[in-house]
Amino acid sequence: MSKTTSILNKKSISFLEKYLNNASPTGYEKEGQKIWMNYLKPYVDTFITDSYGTAVGIINPDAKFKVVIEGHADEISWYVNYITPEGLIYVIRNGGSDHLIAPSKVVHIHTKKGIVKGVFGWPAIHTRMKGKEDTPKLDNIFIDVGCKKKEEVEKLGVHVGCVITYPDEFFILNKHNFVCRALDNRMGGFMIAEVARLLKENNKKLPFGLYITNSVQEEIGLRGAEMITQTIKPNIAIVTDVCHDTTTPMIDKKKEGETKSGDGPVISYAPAVQNNLRELIVKTAEAKKIPFQRLASSRATGTDTDAFAYSNGGVPSALISLALRYMHTTVEMVHKEDVENVIKLIYETLLSIEEGETFSYFK
Repeated sequence: MSKTTSILNKKSISFLEKYLNNASPTGYEKEGQKIWMNYLKPYVDTFITDSYGTAVGIINPDAKFKVVIEGHADEISWYVNYITPEGLIYVIRNGGSDHLIAPSKVVHIHTKKGIVKGVFGWPAIHTRMKGKEDTPKLDNIFIDVGCKKKEEVEKLGVHVGCVITYPDEFFILNKHNFVCRALDNRMGGFMIAEVARLLKENNKKLPFGLYITNSVQEEIGLRGAEMITQTIKPNIAIVTDVCHDTTTPMIDKKKEGETKSGDGPVISYAPAVQNNLRELIVKTAEAKKIPFQRLASSRATGTDTDAFAYSNGGVPSALISLALRYMHTTVEMVHKEDVENVIKLIYETLLSIEEGETFSYFK
């Protein structure tokens, strides 16, 4: 596959748009998983799912040696926590939802009766104390659904425990940038699906079983990956997630490192990342002339890599990330060329893995 080969096509982008525009909050990922599985179906031999909604497309399901490529399917959201007598709704987080971006945002409250629209209200600038005004915090942001009483809210189908998402939809900015909420990490699910498509279209036969894994509940502690790795019991895991583009304002590169959207896939260094597997990825990138960046983590990657690495007695695992701007906002942004290069890097790495490879340090 040459450097100039275009990976994404119209069908890919159409799938990406449909997949991103569908809400997939942590704990409620099933509709997004159905879209993902439907797209992946022509490229895999079979699927497995688990009780909490993780979906896995499998190529060569009878093979004893198992390789996972993985992303996570869930997006951050809110829960209805308290409805006031006046019909206003206070919330708690479902994942790392950002209180600072909430005021004036439109929301979708998911009920058994369907979507109920609302808005995060905020007092007008004219009414706030100059120099002493409050900033948005979890205890002062609230949702208004146009009701004056709690009973009116409840008649709409809204109750404590309803999940709340933002409706912001996918668009392409300046031809080369994908923008949407929940690129963290629906882009991961998209990219591993594209790897499966390329393997099928290029008639590549793998000497092992490939488990294309879209895990749930990453945003609240890597829970879906913790569950599915016990089911699959993989020999190798390559995880893809997002990391920060640290070149935007107000980010300290001395603390966060330097990674930039448009400069290629980001290969992580961390205790959970198996050194020999990582070096295979680096060598693959160099051999195939795929641009890449490096990122050092301290104790943990904070991604599903950690869940796979420390499971089943230890699974050689590595992390390939996508540099993303404005994480956990509704305008997350990634570069199209980075997306294509992450797909290429995973694809080419898979083609270089031999059946039975342990990546042992003690050969």
